[in-house]
Amino acid sequence: MIFSRSLVVGPLIASRKIHQPPVLLTSQIHTSPSHLNGSKAASLHWTSERILSVTLLGLFPAAYFYPGTVMDYSLAAAVTLHSHWGLGQILIDYVHGDTKVKLAQAGLHVLSAITFAGLCYFNYHDVGICKAIAMLWSL
Repeated sequence: MIFSRSLVVGPLIASRKIHQPPVLLTSQIHTSPSHLNGSKAASLHWTSERILSVTLLGLFPAAYFYPGTVMDYSLAAAVTLHSHWGLGQILIDYVHGDTKVKLAQAGLHVLSAITFAGLCYFNYHDVGICKAIAMLWSL
């Protein structure tokens, strides 16, 4: 009798519960720069990053097998752009505040320009990126 009584009472209590709608908790998540929100630019940028990454996977072996001036400068541009975009994402994630963001972005642009100029200088005045990597691998 106690067993059957608890089975009857259980569903009655459960059916009398008032269901409240779920509460929506929101917070601001920084996924992309504010000037790109609501546009296709962020999507195109993401696609460009992926295309460049896949291109670099093929560019490194091609540079080893077909070294030359065109390949040296292609590597200089691709590696610099890949690094620039990667460090830019780190800045977006970890640097907050208008002044700090502007300073960090300016520093990133200077660093990327110096990197590209240094690689181009190395390609023009020295053996180039392809031969330098081949010389390192031959050690």
